[in-house]
Amino acid sequence: MIRRQDFEGRLYEDARRAFRWRVPSPYNIGVDTCDRWAAQDPDRVAIRYESEGGATTACTYGALRDASNRLANALAAHGIGRGDRVAVILHQRVETAAAHIALYKMGAVAVPLTRMFGPDALAYRLEDSGSRAAVVDPTVVPKLVDLRDQLPALEMVIVVEGDRPPELPPGRRAGRCRYLTWEEVLGRASDRFSPVETGPDDSALIIYTSGTTGPPKGALHGHRMLLGHVPAFQLYFDFVPQGGEVYWTPADWAWIGGAYDLLFPGLRYGGPVVAYETTRFDPEKAFHLMAKCGVTHTFLPPTALKMAMQVERPSLRFALSLRAIMSGGEPVNPIILEWAARELPGVRLHEIYGQTEANLVCGNCSRLNPVRPGSLGKAFPGHEVTVLRDDGSLAAPGELGEIGVRGPGDPVVFKAYWQNPRATQEKYHGEWLLTGDMARRDDDGYFYFEGRKDDVINSAGYRIGPAEVESTLLTHPAVAEAAAVGVPDPVRGQIVKGFVKLRAGFAPSEALAAEIQNHVKSRLAAYAYPRTIEFLNDLPMTTTGKIRRAELRAREAARQPG
Repeated sequence: MIRRQDFEGRLYEDARRAFRWRVPSPYNIGVDTCDRWAAQDPDRVAIRYESEGGATTACTYGALRDASNRLANALAAHGIGRGDRVAVILHQRVETAAAHIALYKMGAVAVPLTRMFGPDALAYRLEDSGSRAAVVDPTVVPKLVDLRDQLPALEMVIVVEGDRPPELPPGRRAGRCRYLTWEEVLGRASDRFSPVETGPDDSALIIYTSGTTGPPKGALHGHRMLLGHVPAFQLYFDFVPQGGEVYWTPADWAWIGGAYDLLFPGLRYGGPVVAYETTRFDPEKAFHLMAKCGVTHTFLPPTALKMAMQVERPSLRFALSLRAIMSGGEPVNPIILEWAARELPGVRLHEIYGQTEANLVCGNCSRLNPVRPGSLGKAFPGHEVTVLRDDGSLAAPGELGEIGVRGPGDPVVFKAYWQNPRATQEKYHGEWLLTGDMARRDDDGYFYFEGRKDDVINSAGYRIGPAEVESTLLTHPAVAEAAAVGVPDPVRGQIVKGFVKLRAGFAPSEALAAEIQNHVKSRLAAYAYPRTIEFLNDLPMTTTGKIRRAELRAREAARQPG
């Protein structure tokens, strides 16, 4: 735990370097975030669930422990145990947290996936992970039924019912996979379960991250990864816990930001965490929710903050209890900082930096260091972060290079890419994990983000791999060749633009462009489809046949005004 007195009378860098990790063994995320509190104070509220219609449900730590125990027993009775992968395809619900906690306590590996994924995206991740079971939203069921022949490892699907009974396949089976509801599964199982003893390095979680070449990669993390988030969580939220905290984020709990920037650290420090199930971010509703629930600490991605700027006089119109806002996933524009200082007086806004493989490694804490507009902040205690030249040597202050994170000894750093040793090896230069992000560091240790070294598209905080978009474009019968790049957008930061060479017999038209867009949207994800399509006679290629995305981006940049 970080204490404010650790920094009193000392330079920040001296205090940061004096920090030492104390990672216990055994250690289990589920026990730390749930069972520990359930034993101490079972009636303490862990999660407050708010439906979009306004219904409210409070789940205590005792109830969360019991639900996770019942699910663990049900899965164990089916033969699922240590090391087995189980997908969690849910939005913000009590059941989402309970599913994660159950899997952690079993020694199984959680594979969180967004319910926004189309069938192609789901199929790849479920097949690659070898998930034996899945806990899902009802909207996911038809996709899984259609994919039954592609997912031989999937044996059991547990459907969270929501407001109405889900439509299950005939006979509750699709191929060899059995479909059950959450209520019937938990109703048959005992609420007593002895957690499996796990070490901090034992596998707990696979989160898929997108790259520019090849398919998505599964970042495998150990139980220690939660502890690796703790210093940043305490600092960007202004030395929590101080009492009376209420946490919330609109970020999907299927991503590392929603789950590990807020949900599980929030549960570790006694909650409550607000779960709000909605399909899209509405800034008016967000302020109303935060006022209603007394939210004190929130993670709002920059896109959400840009949308929040459209709300007039939020501090006057809403009875807010906000103390601190954390933001990250894309750069925070200085205009946002100015707006927050003006419209949310007394609320601290802190930008952070990290990625799925090494999250929350640097950021801001204005009580310790002045926030410099445009900066990612400084390295957090426990993390060694630097800027590297292409040859792996350390860049000088002010020199552009790639952000590197020292891997050995840092609990937040991932273990490996799932079943992909080559990609794991390529992620490192010696002891330095290569982030693929370009930055400069000034003489005072502040980092300034300059852009991606690769071609990943960052849209509204979602990291979208162009290779996956291109592969889906190519499944349309009219598309012969395809490329995807990110182009600037005032709200989302970037949007996906698709470049398409048509097959013989097809002619460019607005109708065909819309058809191709809908094709990708339905098969990949709603946030990942190309919002614009340009038809080209030929795509720029390298001599080895690779698409020259940099050339396409340069063309787009030349078209931008100013």
